[in-house]
Amino acid sequence: MDSLITAAARALAAGDPFGALNRVALRDDAPALALRGIAMAQLGDLERARLLVRNAARAFGAREAVARARCIVAEAEIAFVSRDLGWPVKALEAARETLQRHGDWINAAHARYLMARRLLLIGHLDAAEREIGQGDASVLPAAMRTAHELVMAGIAMRRLRTQQARAALARAERAAREAGIQGLTAEVESAMRVLNTPAARLIAAGRERPLLLDEVEALQASKAFVIDACRYLARDPHKTVSLARRPVLFALLRVLGEAWPGDVSRDELVARAFGGKAADESHRARLRVEMGRLRAVLRPQANVSATKAGFALVPRRADEVVVLARPVEERYAGVLAFLADGEAWSSSALALALGTSQRSVQRALDELALGAKVQCFGRGRARRWVTPSVPGFATTLLLPAPLPRR
Repeated sequence: MDSLITAAARALAAGDPFGALNRVALRDDAPALALRGIAMAQLGDLERARLLVRNAARAFGAREAVARARCIVAEAEIAFVSRDLGWPVKALEAARETLQRHGDWINAAHARYLMARRLLLIGHLDAAEREIGQGDASVLPAAMRTAHELVMAGIAMRRLRTQQARAALARAERAAREAGIQGLTAEVESAMRVLNTPAARLIAAGRERPLLLDEVEALQASKAFVIDACRYLARDPHKTVSLARRPVLFALLRVLGEAWPGDVSRDELVARAFGGKAADESHRARLRVEMGRLRAVLRPQANVSATKAGFALVPRRADEVVVLARPVEERYAGVLAFLADGEAWSSSALALALGTSQRSVQRALDELALGAKVQCFGRGRARRWVTPSVPGFATTLLLPAPLPRR
């Protein structure tokens, strides 16, 4: 490898894309194309970066397997940053195996962290943890240790283990300072801010207040009867019941929980759960049926008693009833939560992350665009959607993973 290529590679490793481009901008050989692609990615021109890296992989040819594998890893990272989550994962896995087989442990570890970050983003926490658990991170360069600790912190946040998350972020901060790369330091600082901004709202006895992530963790470990509107669960100290597939029952339970220890009129229950303006006989009959179903589901945890005005919730073992709600609630909160990370998303990537159809996501984006809550750029497959982050709130993606069943 010639001196210009070596100098450009060192500049990129130090986070200096302009320094790298000054050395290889006029060259079209395979190593120069790869380095130019990485430099363009660091500067934010992701489409140009992907094209350059792909051309470099082709230019290296079949005989230079390690160089091609490194280009595939670089292209995968560009795809991840571009939120192209449909990028072929098998190609990244094959590249990682090639790098390991040829002794390039650092780039193989980088490929593994990319896979773990993708799994974390789409909510596959167990798979992400298995991926990140392979290998010894302590022997890696500081930048790679930062990436490792960020993934560990992300998994801990999703699982509401704030002490583990803070410890991982402290280690990430030290590694980022050692690496001396400004972008890594900013990413760690952004993750730390998440722990110090409200991640949910607590509604109890007619009042509400914001909760930090560690307060949410403490609430889940408390003896209260928690109606979790983030995961659509009802839990007390002994049992957790999921109502994710029974939205009407959960809507009724939430109304009762918000009013506890008081009762709720039949008209209000009908309006909140069924969308009716006034309760007629058909609504009242349906309400009796749904209340019977709710009693059956909650029998080990609470009773739903009839009162003169309507119904009231009576916990069996807990001494308090609280509702845990998202910090911001609206119809397409899930879509907005993913877009709140500040990255540009495609509708196909949002569909994959949300576990729904692309057409449903497209309809949601169109409605949000009409309200000026999101905006797009590009056309066809190159179209991407963005939105400013909700000020003062942590993303609701911190609260998607179901708690362990009791």
